[in-house]
Amino acid sequence: MDLSALSGGDGLVALLVFLAATTLAFSVMAVVRVQGSVRRRAANIAAVDALGQSGERRSLRHASLKAAQRVIDYTARHYADGNNKEMKVLRGRLVQAGLYDPRAVGYFFLARTALAVGLAVLAFVAAPAEQGGSVHWLLVGLAGIAGYLAPSLYIDQRIKNRRHEHRAGFPDFMDLLVVCADAGLSMEAALDRVGRELGDSYPSLTANIHMANLEIRAGRTMSEALDHLADRLGLEEARSFATLIQQSEELGSSITDALRVYSDDMRHKRLSRAEEKAYSLPAKLALPMMICIFPVLFVVILLPVFVRLYLGNY
Repeated sequence: MDLSALSGGDGLVALLVFLAATTLAFSVMAVVRVQGSVRRRAANIAAVDALGQSGERRSLRHASLKAAQRVIDYTARHYADGNNKEMKVLRGRLVQAGLYDPRAVGYFFLARTALAVGLAVLAFVAAPAEQGGSVHWLLVGLAGIAGYLAPSLYIDQRIKNRRHEHRAGFPDFMDLLVVCADAGLSMEAALDRVGRELGDSYPSLTANIHMANLEIRAGRTMSEALDHLADRLGLEEARSFATLIQQSEELGSSITDALRVYSDDMRHKRLSRAEEKAYSLPAKLALPMMICIFPVLFVVILLPVFVRLYLGNY
């Protein structure tokens, strides 16, 4: 029997056993180490959460924020559920102003109350008039009225700015619709394409067109989506456009021809508005000229005469 071969085989077996035992030991150590680190991290996170929750519960700031959130939620829910005529009109105004949140009505009344009370208190504290005098209370009352009317004035200004943008961009919207209709696109595809093209120039108009596309995809008819678009834009031109599309679909006439005629009408209206503003400019400049320019001319012309008469050198 060959002893050298036997000893070589035993050495190979011993080496394999050593490698297997070493690998198993390192694997067990790695698993134990990973499990220990995971347990430590979980314990730290739980401790931080418990500390944060206890700290927040004890903090006055957290309690104040929670109470304010409850008041906001209650007010928003109370006014959002109202269906009387005034609430519907207010919702329409907020939508035209670009405030689409269903809780916007509640936020509006909260802002009105907070501003009225806050400005009245500020005027009561900081008014320079004598405490308890009639002028002092008059300033407090005026401050409260100003705070009460401020949200409504802000909404009116937003509606005015957006309506100006809508009126300026609606003729371009009609022109692009005519081009898309001539290219063979359907009305839905034309609205989607025009909405993408007008994004940089008229963002508010684009957002409303996109909402009309979403309504059509959700299952509304074209006439209903255009009616809602007209309500959001607040333009008579948009209302006429919705009526035009509805009548064209009911009568079976060519929508492309109707769009082309209406687009020409929109361009003429825009030109007429520009001419109206140009013709009204002299009348608008009359009052500033009378206040700012004519007194200066009178002083320049009559001052030498007055000086001569005063000094007796006439």
